[in-house]
Amino acid sequence: MTGRPGFTIRRHRTRGTPATALVAAGAALCLTAGTGVGLATTTSPPPTAGWRAGCTTDCPGATARPARLPAPTRVRVPRIAVDSPLEVLGVDAAGALAPPADFARAGWYGAGPAPGDPGPAVIAGHLDSRAGPAVFARLGELRRGDRVEVWRGDRVVSFRVTGAVRVPKDRFPTTAVYGPTPGPELRLVTCGGDFDRRSRHYRDNVVVFAAVEL
Repeated sequence: MTGRPGFTIRRHRTRGTPATALVAAGAALCLTAGTGVGLATTTSPPPTAGWRAGCTTDCPGATARPARLPAPTRVRVPRIAVDSPLEVLGVDAAGALAPPADFARAGWYGAGPAPGDPGPAVIAGHLDSRAGPAVFARLGELRRGDRVEVWRGDRVVSFRVTGAVRVPKDRFPTTAVYGPTPGPELRLVTCGGDFDRRSRHYRDNVVVFAAVEL
């Protein structure tokens, strides 16, 4: 399954991200040769691109988002000291997910499910920059049971980490990240592994999986 959005973080120094031993609970990893989130590229907009941030009933050609909660505005991950406003991320003309403009901020893929709505919501962030560590520099440290909180208006939607993987970008687990889920789930994505100075990309992706806390 290919054609899902991703973005490539281009960095200017080598930085490794620890691999995790966990695998997402209940997620059958379909390692594809397609490009991945964390940021790579895609060849066409994803099927979910009809969703639009803040859209309810007047989205031409789109499935209407239930008017239940406001769009997500903030993410907090206590274990790794992340407390960041959320940008709304979209796709560019090539179908690639545009990265957050601010290295210190994470972004939510606004054309997909919102955190707390049914389906897999995706939040992505930079690993580092010329100035040093960025918002998701420590993402690879998360372990099963760690909490992730997302603000939607005055409500906080809480998730618990169920697993994590670090994979080469040419084997990105597209189905596990973007495939249907039985309930609200969350994916946190950044780059990882070695920095390829020739391509100016990191070689791997780090993906953390979480499920809504009932």
